[in-house]
Amino acid sequence: LPFNNTEAIRAAFRENKDQIAGVILEPIPANAGLFLPREDFLHQLREECTRNGTLLIFDEVMTGFRVARGGAQQLYGIRPDLTALGKVIGGGLPVGAFGGRTEIVGQLSPDGPVYQAGTLSGNPLAMAAGLAQLRELERIDGWRLLEDIAGKLEKALASVTSGRKLTFHRIGSMFCLFFANGPIFDLESAQRSDIKKFAQFFHSCLEHGIYFPPSQFETAFISTAHSDEDIEQTVRSVRAALTKL
Repeated sequence: LPFNNTEAIRAAFRENKDQIAGVILEPIPANAGLFLPREDFLHQLREECTRNGTLLIFDEVMTGFRVARGGAQQLYGIRPDLTALGKVIGGGLPVGAFGGRTEIVGQLSPDGPVYQAGTLSGNPLAMAAGLAQLRELERIDGWRLLEDIAGKLEKALASVTSGRKLTFHRIGSMFCLFFANGPIFDLESAQRSDIKKFAQFFHSCLEHGIYFPPSQFETAFISTAHSDEDIEQTVRSVRAALTKL
């Protein structure tokens, strides 16, 4: 189903009454570039799932701890029934996690009848690294710092990209520059992007020492390690790359 389309969701429930066990989505899609939920879309989706007895499952592999301490669900005030998280919680080590309402996850072993296990489940090294990372972010007020750094980049790039056929999206520490006019709010609108120009842009930035994601349909991230000098170099590289196009 298309993202940001409440009517399509409602139609699916009408046409498949009592047949939809769960709806799973990225609350902020970040695997087709980066586009944001329209006002009330996630709230309306939550209401429809509740009304139909359907589980709402958030894939926060990308957004978890990147847009807020509590992910997109904290940012938008939505409580999904289940949440999936990925390597962002592992301090750089491979790890995944999921969680949710007690009556659901309580069905898993050893408390419940559904068996679930994995070779690396609860791996001590990954767990220690993840906890250390979260404690450090708390110590340095990491989410405020990420917002400050990303905000500086967004403001600086606005003057560079103004007047061009470009759309810049940013939320928390995540951002994407689409080579297309907005609005961009779903996969179809993202696919209007000029991928040939993006490829030229990518290689030009790389020549200037800035490594953007190599696909138009990926999302870039700001880190607490990025400095004001890094932001300035990025803006200079973007300006030079766009001038060549």
